[in-house]
Amino acid sequence: MKEVIINGKAVGTDCPVFIVAEVGINHNGSVDIAKEMIRNANNKGVDAVKLQKRTIEVVYSKEELDKYRESPWGTTNRAQKERLEFGKDDYDEIDRYCKSLGLMWFVSCWDKVSVDFIDQYDPPCYKISSASLTDHDLLKYHRTKGKPVILATGMSTMDEIDAAVNVLGKENLILLHSTSTYPCKPEELNLKVIKTLIDKFDVPIGYSGHEVGVSTTVAAVALGACMVERHFTLDRSMYGSDQAASLEPEGLRYVVDYIRTFEKAIGDGVKRVYDSEVLIKDKLRKE
Repeated sequence: MKEVIINGKAVGTDCPVFIVAEVGINHNGSVDIAKEMIRNANNKGVDAVKLQKRTIEVVYSKEELDKYRESPWGTTNRAQKERLEFGKDDYDEIDRYCKSLGLMWFVSCWDKVSVDFIDQYDPPCYKISSASLTDHDLLKYHRTKGKPVILATGMSTMDEIDAAVNVLGKENLILLHSTSTYPCKPEELNLKVIKTLIDKFDVPIGYSGHEVGVSTTVAAVALGACMVERHFTLDRSMYGSDQAASLEPEGLRYVVDYIRTFEKAIGDGVKRVYDSEVLIKDKLRKE
């Protein structure tokens, strides 16, 4: 399986797991909250943070935007979604802040205008959300930027994933197993699909989790996921559709620590007697 290099870090079967904290839209339109989230995630040892970018008039119909929806900013979908989108000044500050921390950041872009917008920041890669997996024009447009692509596979059939991979090609491609329910019940995580994807596609396979808790995310790594993405928040009680499926700072710390401990513990499969065992062996073994 080929490795994918993201800003100098290799992602693949025998590489350290690439851990991404998904800031997403949990910042609720506040750059200050976003920066606090980024600071927390960086302190917990993640490899990168990820945000989302939409041109709402392109992604959503007028009818959808005009639908009634109560939020802290109004009573329509439009009011809510406009408030959650960052503009150039906001992303300039996020870019500056992440660079000051030495932390990678990238974005899920839901439309071509957003891809072009984010391209000005020279991101190390692009993420394509599960919702966009069947938007082949958007997939092709991402490839024009010449960057590695991470594709989530939630709410998709294997035929749809096959078609998306055929459009994107396997070069510099990472697939993430995912179930697009927020939060997702354990019985619908279907973590064995990670092995199915590993066997079927000659590309790095990761995991994008929307469950509550951390144990199943570590289990995904044990099953072969070489990248892990989890939604992140400062407080799960904050307003927002993704908050309930997100990790708070301590939860994120557990994910990072447990994955790094697992990497130390997995070993190389060669049975040996360690020096630390010799005294015990001499004491307890009978010849």
